[in-house]
Amino acid sequence: MKPIPQGDLPLRPQLSLCPPPRFGAHQLQEGFEFVVWAPHAESVSVVGTFNAWNKDAHPLVKDKDGVWSGQAAAKFGDEYRFALRTWSGEVTKIDPYAREVTNSTGNGILHDTRFDWGDDSSPLPAWNELVIYELHIGTFHRKKGEEDTPGTFSEAAAKLSYLKKLGVNAIQIMPVAEFAGDLSWGYNPAHMFAVESAYGGPLALKHFVREAHRQGIAVILDVVYNHFGPSDLELWQFDGWCEHDLGGIYFYNDWKAQTPWGHCRPDYGRNEVREFIRDNALMWLNEYHIDGLRFDATVYIRTVEGPGDKDLPEGWTLLQFVNAEIQKYFPGRITIAEDLQNSEWLTKSTEEGGAGFSSQWDAQFVHPVRQAVIETMDEHRNLDAIQTAICTKYNLDSTDRVIYSESHDEVANGKARVPYEISSEDPTGYFAQKRSFLAAVLMFTSPGIPMLFQGQEFLQGEWFQDSVALDWNQPQDFEGAVRLYRDLISLRLNRANNTLGLIGPQVEIIHRSDAEKIIALRRWDEGDPSRDVVVILNFSNAMINECSLDFPREGIWKLRFNSDWDGYSPENKNCPSADIEAVKEGEGITAKGIFAIGSYSALIYSQG
Repeated sequence: MKPIPQGDLPLRPQLSLCPPPRFGAHQLQEGFEFVVWAPHAESVSVVGTFNAWNKDAHPLVKDKDGVWSGQAAAKFGDEYRFALRTWSGEVTKIDPYAREVTNSTGNGILHDTRFDWGDDSSPLPAWNELVIYELHIGTFHRKKGEEDTPGTFSEAAAKLSYLKKLGVNAIQIMPVAEFAGDLSWGYNPAHMFAVESAYGGPLALKHFVREAHRQGIAVILDVVYNHFGPSDLELWQFDGWCEHDLGGIYFYNDWKAQTPWGHCRPDYGRNEVREFIRDNALMWLNEYHIDGLRFDATVYIRTVEGPGDKDLPEGWTLLQFVNAEIQKYFPGRITIAEDLQNSEWLTKSTEEGGAGFSSQWDAQFVHPVRQAVIETMDEHRNLDAIQTAICTKYNLDSTDRVIYSESHDEVANGKARVPYEISSEDPTGYFAQKRSFLAAVLMFTSPGIPMLFQGQEFLQGEWFQDSVALDWNQPQDFEGAVRLYRDLISLRLNRANNTLGLIGPQVEIIHRSDAEKIIALRRWDEGDPSRDVVVILNFSNAMINECSLDFPREGIWKLRFNSDWDGYSPENKNCPSADIEAVKEGEGITAKGIFAIGSYSALIYSQG
């Protein structure tokens, strides 16, 4: 089992322990040194506002490895580019390592990476106590009257207190590397080291992270290394060289270039490209105090065309390399793979030959759980699939998977929010609420790291679009649903000190009735069996007035949660579920208790 980070690990290594990248613009006592990799260029110079864009003013010198360097009397805030003379003509390019750009087609800006972090330290809890909230900066929160422009880091920061009250302790933000245009999901990075200018740029991101940490919320960032671009991509044919009219030095120039997003896969076999990606990952953790990284579509890093296709061994070793570097310089930071192929090798250690990720998004949870609650006919609900979703583990470790019923992918691209999929005609009505609540209970009571998607807790409808902001009237309209999620998070994190089993690693199915569509599970922590938690779920539209269940121990089991309570929704029937006395009727006989449960409802019990 992978060890859970302990409190004696450093909250954050000293920044000097992380090696500075050799490429990019580096401040000197006077001016800057500029370093760029362009092995096929005939000449390179740096141009900018500091030399009136004169390509003859500050030429760079080339070494034997194709690295050009030189100095110029520039200052922070100056705009700049590299001017290259190539066999195909003269071009100017934004620095691949530029920390800030005017926009995706503009100029690089000499950004001062220094920032007053104060006493900032990572609030990242042990991984078995993580509850993640995925959000998109551009749509999470926009000021009234600005519906046509994307949200910003400062606007998103205004809702951090709401997230703290909800109870989440980590947010995962969709990619913020500079992309083409102002509206995007972020999975089309044009400038890997620059922060999206429409969101507020690098300084605004630092303020956002610092404020999140002050609220006790860790920040995980989505990064995209399976492809670059494809639009506004100045890395393309950077120094003029290419083969087959493909991408040049930063990309594969053969059949391995093909991705679902164009022929723009980085060349994972080139040392300079591996260094580029490693430097980018470490930059987010070092300069922005990011607490973890979620790697997008790793299956397209380790293979050419996805599941079952030709392996890319250099892509696999790239993942190992980056994860090993992160754990070397930032021990305890979390890295999450979106691979969705259910491979335990993603989360095995690099010493064992694995990719070294801390966890991975789990397709074996999201798909069967969504299907179970979206299905119209009770008799078609598959308890086998639900049981597998509950009990799946990778490498015998409950934190090796992130479990969810909604994510940016699962609520777009032809799919929609769970309540809308349940009933598109009435996505806030009885069935939509009741069955989406069942999915939420499964997420917060099954082993794994639970994650919800922005607005899920207040029944945000339809599907995710980068042009449509969350409706912040809905938390008031559906305050009962928000309370349900808040209560589930509190139980999941054992905040009342009576549900320790929900953060323990163990699970077993203790009752299953395919006829009645009822399944019950036991969660427990090996160190304290008296803190067992029993979860009962009814996947049918029938209220069950009297049902027998074998409990782990005799005695009184307190009802901690009833999803049919009318405080969570006026649609609920308020089934009179209650505390249960489990009784043994003889030696060696299990302790039996009788419960009642509402239609499409869940109950959580503990002795505590």
